[in-house]
Amino acid sequence: MLRTAGCWSIAAVVVVPALACQSAPSESDDARQMDARQRAFHQAATEFGVPESVLLGVSYMESRWDTNGGQPSRGAGYGPMHLTDVGSVPGRRTRMCGAGADDARGDDSRTMSRVERHADNVPASLRTLTRAAALTGVDEGTLRTDPEQNVRGGAALLAEYQRELAAAGKVRAASADAADWYGAVARYSGAVDTGAARQFADGVFGILAEGTRRVTDDGQSMELSAQTGIRPQRTQIDVLGLRPSPQGDVECPPDLDCEWIPAPYQELGGGKFGNHDLSDRPNTQRITHIVIHDVEGYYSTAVSDEILDPNGVSWHYTIRSNDGHVAQHVKTKDVGWHAGNWYLNAKSIGIEHEGFAAQGTWYTEAMYRSSVKLVRYLAARYGVPLDRAHILGHDNVQGPIPDAVSGMHWDTGPYWDWAHYFELLGSPFRATGRRGSGLVTMRPDYAHNRPPFFGCDDDHPADPCPARASSSVILHSEPRADAPLLDDVGLHPPDGKTSMVVYDIGSRASTGQQYAVAERRGDWTAIWYLGQKGWFYDPASAPSALPASGVLVTPKAGKASIPIYGRAYPEAEAFPARVPVQAIVPLQYTMPAGQKYSLGHLPATEYLWAGTFDPAEHVVVRGQTSYYQIQFGHRIAYVMANDVDLLPAL
Repeated sequence: MLRTAGCWSIAAVVVVPALACQSAPSESDDARQMDARQRAFHQAATEFGVPESVLLGVSYMESRWDTNGGQPSRGAGYGPMHLTDVGSVPGRRTRMCGAGADDARGDDSRTMSRVERHADNVPASLRTLTRAAALTGVDEGTLRTDPEQNVRGGAALLAEYQRELAAAGKVRAASADAADWYGAVARYSGAVDTGAARQFADGVFGILAEGTRRVTDDGQSMELSAQTGIRPQRTQIDVLGLRPSPQGDVECPPDLDCEWIPAPYQELGGGKFGNHDLSDRPNTQRITHIVIHDVEGYYSTAVSDEILDPNGVSWHYTIRSNDGHVAQHVKTKDVGWHAGNWYLNAKSIGIEHEGFAAQGTWYTEAMYRSSVKLVRYLAARYGVPLDRAHILGHDNVQGPIPDAVSGMHWDTGPYWDWAHYFELLGSPFRATGRRGSGLVTMRPDYAHNRPPFFGCDDDHPADPCPARASSSVILHSEPRADAPLLDDVGLHPPDGKTSMVVYDIGSRASTGQQYAVAERRGDWTAIWYLGQKGWFYDPASAPSALPASGVLVTPKAGKASIPIYGRAYPEAEAFPARVPVQAIVPLQYTMPAGQKYSLGHLPATEYLWAGTFDPAEHVVVRGQTSYYQIQFGHRIAYVMANDVDLLPAL
């Protein structure tokens, strides 16, 4: 329940002037009993004359009331109120997992041009922390790291925005009615167009109507009771001076703010063209996967520079951090160059999210919610199942051939909250099998799961990363915390030695992924992973995985081991004369006899040849060889159906 006291209770009928309240501050018994974070919101709301529910709702939309250890978000925001200070966040580009070549297209039918990355354009809207410092008299460093002062800074900003609206004659500056604060909330988003600002404000008032509660990342119990009967003054947005929402033929749900910023499809000379391929999906090929990316930069650069480079790469959508605004660049019927595996590119949609995978490592709630709305819309439109076998991180995409495995990317990284994401999708991870099942769904407690990664700071690569909530479960070669990590010979040839570097995915599982159980010993559980037993701490009092039901894949009897593939391509006989045969090349990995892996998908055996500018000349080659998609390590992979048997998880 939302605890309110003093002048700015939402239930108050009589509005008491702010100065009267501030001249005789008092604290009720309820306020004294609150956790420190809840009390900070109560006190800041009273001090600056902001309805407490509004202050709580804005903060939840930005950070879910977390502090994130004083570290910036991927949109350069600090603290529970996401006060932005973009100049303090160094831009970093994602490292590849190893030393391989970076090829977003993942196909040799034509060569991509090498593209130099450009410096990021810093958006002017990402500097609210400086203004909050001026309004509160608190220095910027304190506003970044002190949660209570950060909340005061956010309250001061909201109150300032409300005063500016009052000066325009549209609202009451000292209003206890949350409905009167719609314009100030929209302004707080930092959006530059009406659609994005309205989307943010509607989201906040939706949270107010629903109510919510949770324990923050630093153990503070927070609660916002449902606020019934609020009718926000949505016309206030008309006086904010924002530009009209961009128009365009976008493929988005009606309640999501989207614009069309097209990626170029043009001839470049010398037989080259870019930066995507025209197609007619799903008539030509089914769309079976959605790939979640981190753009490793700011939204402004991604949509005004990188996506517009005809020599470069492409993806279908980009989502902005501070307000969840979406830009579409490639039609979903067409093939983007985003995942580094051509087989998966041809059958997937790529969605980029503003930010950096290690520097600035938390996403705003606004970004999560926009991403979820988009994924839910696309999944329903194309029949993509809402599970981790079909909704992939870029780090879950396998290298198509051995030489490419070490060069695949690791975004969105270990700090993406997959559990929260799937809760918002309406498909939370729950136990579906009996206790002791032979299949598990990874589900660590995100808030308290904080693996000791290092290497987040490029300037100090040996330094430990700040302790942060994570979706990653670390795997060991024996059932003890000090045992060595597993080897990954594809990621780290030739010896396969992995590490706790933040971008090294060679010995970790992730929330929502499913694995076959190999053994249990006390508080430890072993899963089959990259041909090895991977042990993780899994006590009954605080399990890291849930029992699951499903189908397992195991080598056929008599086979000592079977090959693993990075793509499900047809046999040579299926290729017509004018299409170059794509070799069926096993990866560095094998599945030894007796091991089991979770079945995730029955892929179509296809190869899209798109080697010419005219899409009418493109060919989809289909074969008779059957494959299964499995969860082999951190990444998905493929095995031939003739090599394996299917078993129920018991």
